[in-house]
Amino acid sequence: MITLDFSKIDGLVPAIAQDYQTGEVLMLAFMNEAAWQATLRTGKATYFSRSRQSLWEKGATSGHVQLVREIRVDCDGDTVLLKVEQLGGAACHTGHRSCFHKRVNQDALEVVGQPVFDPKEVYGQ
Repeated sequence: MITLDFSKIDGLVPAIAQDYQTGEVLMLAFMNEAAWQATLRTGKATYFSRSRQSLWEKGATSGHVQLVREIRVDCDGDTVLLKVEQLGGAACHTGHRSCFHKRVNQDALEVVGQPVFDPKEVYGQ
């Protein structure tokens, strides 16, 4: 049984999703114990949505599922690194491949890359 330390951030641990082939950081989310167990059980990245206060299987709405290829846990047992196969080409709800698509350029942010899907078409927003 793998146990993580869920005691530090109100029952949550940070979970970093990284492309298993390229190493590109796709997103940062959080897991509670139920999300952790669901991820282990299904092989699909499952997170805890802090805004909705519920479990969130990545791609359940968009189809942009994250298949877990490898899991690493940090030395303190309170952060997870998921090496994933990102289906559908995008991890970010904005349609970009990575949630980290904004680069600091002096005193401004610039968007790097183009979205791979239109969020209005996918989420109806």
